[in-house]
Amino acid sequence: MGYRKMFDLTGKVAVVTGATGGLGGPIALGLADFGCDVVVVGRRVEVLEKLKTSIEKLGRKALAIKCDITKEEDVVNLVNKTVEEFGRIDILVNCAGINIPKPAEEYPLEDWNKVMDANVTGVFLVCREVGKVMIKQNGGKIINVSSVRSEYGLPRNYIAYCASKAAVNLITKQLACEWAKYNILVNAIAPTVIATPLTAHIMKDPELSRTMKSRILLGRWGYPDDLIGAVIFFASDASNFVTGQILFIDGGVTSWA
Repeated sequence: MGYRKMFDLTGKVAVVTGATGGLGGPIALGLADFGCDVVVVGRRVEVLEKLKTSIEKLGRKALAIKCDITKEEDVVNLVNKTVEEFGRIDILVNCAGINIPKPAEEYPLEDWNKVMDANVTGVFLVCREVGKVMIKQNGGKIINVSSVRSEYGLPRNYIAYCASKAAVNLITKQLACEWAKYNILVNAIAPTVIATPLTAHIMKDPELSRTMKSRILLGRWGYPDDLIGAVIFFASDASNFVTGQILFIDGGVTSWA
């Protein structure tokens, strides 16, 4: 195998959850650009259909599936439809996630449960159902989207988000332990602030924006395209001896946090 071919994903089938969000869409397009057929998953049908068209313009097959990943029946349906259409699932990228920033001492249980359902239970459900398919086919790659906040807190109202992303890290490591025998490799990327609608509240808050950017050694916010290379690495043969890892994509934040 030529070294460049290690990154070739031609013929692979990828599922990307949260594809209507600021990270999932670019990641889906990046996977398609490297050769994947892609199943894009989210709640906003019109956005999914536009993304599907963009993937098809790259010469790849695409399937758009509306799905609430916090609902078990939706996730089972998602996996069944994917297998019916493509026969297999080689790559899963869990991008879906939310944040509801409020002070810990005032945090409503309802909001806590919303964050945990989306960021933890949803990730688990999708991994579990896709994992069943990957076990049968004796292999696959799973990439979970965590956050730098999974390891480091900050003096702001992120109690549920930080806890949920810490859980994603341990889900990643535990699945890597349990599924290595099936040749299923499970890793995560953990970005710092990436300029998307989810982080707009940070950009609009002068004090918070200044504080958080001051921790980034490279002196700028991240952008969705900054994540694509890491996703391709974890999805491709280039990472065939890598599992259970959390890769921080943070402009240097964790080097001195």
